[in-house]
This record gives sequence, C-alpha cells and structure tokens, in this order.
Amino acid sequence: MNPWFETVAEAHRRAKKRLPKSVYGALVAGSERGLTIDDNQAAFGELGFAPHVAGPIGERDQSTTVLGQRISMPVIISPTGVQAVHPDGEVAVARAAAARGTAMGLSSFASKSVEEVVAANPATFFQLYWCGSKDDIAGRMARAKAAGAVGLILTLDWSFSHGRDWGSPVIPEKLDLKTMASFAPQVVAKPRWLTRYLKSGSLPDLTAPNMALGEAPAPGFFGAYGEWMGTPPPDWADVAWVCEQWDGPVMLKGVMRVDDARRAVDAGVAAISVSNHGGNNLDGTPASIRALPVVADAVGHEIEILLDGGIRRGSDVVKAVALGARAVMIGRAYLWGLAANGQAGVENVLDILRGGIDSALLGLRKTTVTDLDRSDIVIPEGFERRLGVDASAQLRVPESASEAV
Repeated sequence: MNPWFETVAEAHRRAKKRLPKSVYGALVAGSERGLTIDDNQAAFGELGFAPHVAGPIGERDQSTTVLGQRISMPVIISPTGVQAVHPDGEVAVARAAAARGTAMGLSSFASKSVEEVVAANPATFFQLYWCGSKDDIAGRMARAKAAGAVGLILTLDWSFSHGRDWGSPVIPEKLDLKTMASFAPQVVAKPRWLTRYLKSGSLPDLTAPNMALGEAPAPGFFGAYGEWMGTPPPDWADVAWVCEQWDGPVMLKGVMRVDDARRAVDAGVAAISVSNHGGNNLDGTPASIRALPVVADAVGHEIEILLDGGIRRGSDVVKAVALGARAVMIGRAYLWGLAANGQAGVENVLDILRGGIDSALLGLRKTTVTDLDRSDIVIPEGFERRLGVDASAQLRVPESASEAV
C-alpha cells in the first residue's frame, strides 16, 4: 500500500485497521451519547463559502503567530494524553510539526518527557492540568520552563464524564505478563502495530513522565489520573496565580462562554482556546465552532483566540480563522496520521491541511490568512451559540420614544 494518503478520513481508516481495538477506542473516545463529538464535525458542514471567481491573487501566505511563536500555517498540535499509537509517540509528532514549521502542544499525560519533546521541537507549549497541590503544580511548571517550553496551556474543561454508549476502551494499569496475555488476541491481530514496538525494543509506556516531581519516578497513568480527579477545581484567582508563576504566555484551553472569556482576560492569559475537549467533556456542549464567533467578538481584540475541535480538512481551518480564530489546534487528525505512518504520517496530515487552506484562499481570492473575515463564510441562521452572554445586554435601548414605535 502507498504510505501516502490524500485525506484525514483515509488516515482515520488506516488507523482503525492498524491499531489494537483498545488503542483505537481511546483515540475516538467522546463521552456519553457522543452528541458533542458529532456536533464538532457536523457544524463545519453547515458553514459554506462565498467565493470570488476573478480578481488579483498572488502567492498565498498562511503564516501567523501563536503565543509569540511564528508558525507557517494556522494549525498547531493540540496536547493529547498517553499515546500507545507509535513507539516514538510525541517525539515523532514534535519532529513532524517542526518539519512543517508549526508548534507542538505537549500533554502532562504524554508518554514522552518535556525534555525529549522540546529537543525535537523548540516551539513547544507545555500543557498543565490543575492537579495536586500548588507546590506540585509550580514544580511541574518550573520543570517545563527549565526544559525550554515557550508557552503554557492550562486545560480546565474536564468533568470526568463516564459511560460511553458504544463502550469505553480497556486501558491496563501496567503491562505485566497477565495483562499482555489478556491483550494478546487483539495485539496479534494487528501485526504492523506489534512489529513497530518489537523493532523499537520497548512496549507502550503507561506512565506519565511529565507528572513526576523531583527525583521521584514517573507515576502510572491511573495514579496521575486519580490525583487529578481528587484535586478540587481551581477558581479564577488560581488561574491568575498560574499566569504569574509561569512568567510567560499562557493559553487557557476549554473556554466556551463569553463571561468565562472575559474573566480569563482579567486573570492575565495571553490566549484562549474555544474548545469542548474534543467532545470528551460534558456531553451536550455545543460544537466549539458555534461558540467561536461570539467569543471572538467579545475578547478577540484583547487576546489571541484559537479553536479546537472537529478539524478534519483545510477548509475547516479557513472557516475557523474567518470566524475569529488566529489558528486551530488538531488532535485526532494527527494521531490517525501517526498511526498510519509515524512521523511521516503526521507530516502528511499537516500537508493535507496546508493544501486545503491554500485551495480555499485561492477560491476566496485572499492572499493571506489574516485577510479572511466573515464575509467569506455563509453562516446559516441560528448557527451560533451565545453562551454566557447577558440576554439584557443584547437588547438595544431605543434612543427616543418615536424610534420605539
């Protein structure tokens, strides 16, 4: 089979064929009935384009900046948790992002250390969960800063939803002989995945090295996850504290409401990601693209706005940028590319998105991504979701009695 693929959908098909059932199940994920994960993609299909057929057009420029980092296209890597997709894991993803001139988001629950990933891509943003004591959190930030991470992503959109209607993936706590025997049937059925790991001389790492503190060994995934679940949620003063501790650009990931976006600005963040955690959070939350325009209108002139959720093609990126995002973050799309063909597969996904962006810019007769605006998009009535907007503030008071008649 030709290792190159022409769409993210094809990367998805290959990932499903090549990954053990439990590993694949962890990638598709979603929560409860899957309403949000479905809406994340369906919403992009409701948006259309208003293309021009003639007009001056030169070489298209997709470059922009995110958290002070110059990137070649308005797409960055979203942080994702422990990866048993490929032996090289996040290091392969970081190399692919660097090769294509974009930034890497690294999860606290990643399988590779922040030191390894920054070495592969200096434009790395470290993702932080509110987990443990403030001393623990400060220690993790200090480690990421010392490793050379150039930005921080604080993720707060998580409600620990359980019970997927299609079944949750089985994730072992550790790989011992008993566990390997129980997983053997599904692993043997996927020889390419197994061969990759055998050649690497290792098995999937089920620890979270970036959650380690000091000289302590890396905790297991479930140990770290349990600590996170048991940590009381932060308040806005805690968000401001994180911004002060990091002493650099901080992105708050998971904002869907205007009132939260305004509080984020007051707390001192440099950017927000309009995101519903890829449909893995509170099911029934609208697609992030539906919330993007009103959030961008409210605070886009003060901080950077990114969009995370449902991106599968370059035209989706263009729609998001036209509606107010500076860039988008991708998760499942690059994981499928990683499963399909390692680092080259991730580069393949980024090339697909770049080509789609270029085609859309050409059709819209726009020279740069910064030229995009809402006049380029056909937005159906009722598309937007105005979350956290004071209803009374939306009513314009008449200037005179005659105007009110």
